[in-house]
Amino acid sequence: MRFLLRLASLFALAVAVIAGTIDSIQSVASSQVVITPISDAWEEVSPSTLSALQSAVSYYVHPRFYAFIFQWLMLQPAFAVLLVLSLILWMIGYKKPPVAGRFTA
Repeated sequence: MRFLLRLASLFALAVAVIAGTIDSIQSVASSQVVITPISDAWEEVSPSTLSALQSAVSYYVHPRFYAFIFQWLMLQPAFAVLLVLSLILWMIGYKKPPVAGRFTA
């Protein structure tokens, strides 16, 4: 399970770096700061899964959660959301080293 969490963390980190690179290229090209929200990036990649997630969250979860938290999250920069997701997945899959060290009897 740790391996899958670390692999998902690596994938999220790679996608975050790609999203940040795309934003920086667009910012240099337009001579102004361009930050792509996660909803726009997700809609470009897979609009059907975004609409399915939105309808599922609004149906199965309390409407206030959808109105405040989910819509707020969808307005955040894509690279930042993916970096935080990568960090959370890595922290869940992290294995602490033994306290005594490797040379103890």
